[in-house]
Amino acid sequence: MNTSNITNYKLKDFSELIGVLGKTLQRWDREGTLKANRTPTDRRYYTYDQYLQFKGVQPIDTIMKIIYEDISDESKIQRIKEVLSHAKELQDGNKSYRRTESQNQ
Repeated sequence: MNTSNITNYKLKDFSELIGVLGKTLQRWDREGTLKANRTPTDRRYYTYDQYLQFKGVQPIDTIMKIIYEDISDESKIQRIKEVLSHAKELQDGNKSYRRTESQNQ
């Protein structure tokens, strides 16, 4: 299954992606372990952020918010914004980020 551009996953696709049975996801949803989102027709679906949550990775937006709250130096904030912006693009699959010699200085 190619998951590079998927942002919402059907129950079957998400279960294959994380390696558990669909019945397990249904149980986790009932128990509140990993709550599914619902379509207007009450079908379960999962998001990429839920995949990251399952894998123990914080979404880039959450990381950005935490970092901004802890920094007061404007030049550092600007550099971090640039780096995180590129990281978000990578996460979204838009383009790759390569550091150049000038960025390393």
